[in-house]
Amino acid sequence: MTPEHTEPAASTGDHLKGIDYVEFYTGNALQAMHYYRTAFGFTPVAYAGPETGMRDRVSYAARQGDICLVLTSALDPDSPIAEHVNRHGDGVRDIAFACDDVETVFSEVVKQGARPVLEPRLYEEDGLRVAKATVAAFGDTVHSFIHRDGGTVAVPPGYRALAARAAAPVGVGAIDHIAIGVEPGTVDEWADYYRNVLGFHQSLEEDVATDYSAMNSKVVQNRGGGVISVLVEPAPGKRKSPIDEYLTYYKGAGVHHVALAADDIVRTVRGLRDNGVEFTSTPGSYYDELERRIGNFDADVEALRDLHILVDRDEWGYLMQIFSKPVQSRPTFFFEIIQRVGARGFGSGNIKALFEAIEREQLLRGNA
Repeated sequence: MTPEHTEPAASTGDHLKGIDYVEFYTGNALQAMHYYRTAFGFTPVAYAGPETGMRDRVSYAARQGDICLVLTSALDPDSPIAEHVNRHGDGVRDIAFACDDVETVFSEVVKQGARPVLEPRLYEEDGLRVAKATVAAFGDTVHSFIHRDGGTVAVPPGYRALAARAAAPVGVGAIDHIAIGVEPGTVDEWADYYRNVLGFHQSLEEDVATDYSAMNSKVVQNRGGGVISVLVEPAPGKRKSPIDEYLTYYKGAGVHHVALAADDIVRTVRGLRDNGVEFTSTPGSYYDELERRIGNFDADVEALRDLHILVDRDEWGYLMQIFSKPVQSRPTFFFEIIQRVGARGFGSGNIKALFEAIEREQLLRGNA
């Protein structure tokens, strides 16, 4: 992993405070909400649809810790939402950023070349004023900018709060990072977009090769570190890489996976498995000399072996991580579960093992 220290060309990144919500376009928001509640422990907190004045869609917002997922499906089969799902399958449409000044951020990013999707708009609900604007990003994905006067509230703008019974949480509390799959030869272009348009800086760079396939990646983040994006592109190899497979089935660039931060990854993964979530596997030989490779860490090696959780160390500490299998019919989007104990990297020593784990699943699908 090669560290970089490219400073932002604009001040936009100073205004971005973190990820406000991630919105998925899905074929059936009601069923998706049930899945994320029962499998991942997200509690539905808000609803939008015809009853709230939204005539073209139904949306549910769900929370766990500081994570907010929005699940949206179309009411009109000819709407852009339906077209998005028809082309991409279920996937992320909007990565929304919390910011301190929507109009300033929108003006700056459009001036830097971003294509506007939604001009700044003000919503007023229950005495709170919520501002929102949206610009285009990679593929058919967008970035919204959100600011709330009066502090952070649990519901996105335009939604009605729900008084639902709390789901049983699985122990994830924040989004650690978001990985974005882009077309071959475009990772530099999109790294430049985040630097020059959104004011991010590039912090890491990694090229990964297995015996059969390869990928290139760059990590960009805002100044405060609350928003971290990992950009990945396929590189030439003997077979199609997992990133190639993602791009083929998603029909273009999009969110490859979202990493959810856990305080106790063993407990979280056990709970998710009990709820029916499936994960990639790792050969038992990986764990035979784990302590010699990694040094001291506070986890039971046999528990990690049983759950197929990987461990890596950097100069600041260590981390543990695992990938889920895709969470929809197409082999596209999935989740990563990650626990950091001081570590700031992304599991450089594990990337090859994680990539190989996805390759094994890809081979089973006949897509190598």
